[in-house]
Order: sequence, then structure tokens, then C-alpha cells
Amino acid sequence: MDIVIDTSALIAVIVGEPERSKIITITAGNTLIGPGSIPWEIGNAFSAMFKQDRITLDDARKGLKIFQSIPLRYVEIDIPNALRLSKEIKMYAYDAYLLDCAKRYKSPLLTLDVKLKSAAQSINIEALEV
Repeated sequence: MDIVIDTSALIAVIVGEPERSKIITITAGNTLIGPGSIPWEIGNAFSAMFKQDRITLDDARKGLKIFQSIPLRYVEIDIPNALRLSKEIKMYAYDAYLLDCAKRYKSPLLTLDVKLKSAAQSINIEALEV
């Protein structure tokens, strides 16, 4: 099965947050997919952690190596549709890209973001429980 995974779930695995083992269990044997913006979002998440003094540059480099070892298939998104979702649901385009992927590929969404999960469910996208 394809699973659309977002940055929050990937970061949880990369930095060893409490949800890490459950995310690995849920995704084992499945194909992880997502929009091509995910690497940029990973970089942005690391920069946010720099601001909070949660990680060092060396930690981020190690995290990038972990991220690059995660098998993730990048899929095309329909930007006009994602923008429509962004306007309708009042969310950032990056989040709408994930919803577009889940809809188009008829795949569940794996996220730790409560607002994104709620938005997914509001348009009949299955959101996996972590």
C-alpha cells in the first residue's frame, strides 16, 4: 500500500521522537510517497530546530543522512487542485500538496500534525493513527 507521509512524521523518525517506533511499524512493508517539496520542508524543520537550539549543524547533517536513507517516492501533484484545497481549507500550499497526493493516489496520510489530520478527514482522506 502507498502511504503519503508528511514532514512531521519523518522528523519524528529522524530525531528519535517518542512516535518513532510506531511510525516505523505502521510504514513497514509499505511504499512511502509524497510531493517533491518534502526535502525542502525537512530543511525548514531543521532550521526551526536551530532557532530553538534543539540541534546543532552536525545533528542536522546526521539527520539528513537518515532522511536520505528513507525510501520515499516523490509523486507529481496537481498544483491548481492543491491551491483550490489551500483556499477552501485555509491551509498552506505545502499541506495542500500532501492532501492532493493522498486524494490522487487514493492513499492514507500519515501525519503528526493535528490540523492537517483534521483537514484530511474533512475531505474523506484516511489519516493513520500514530
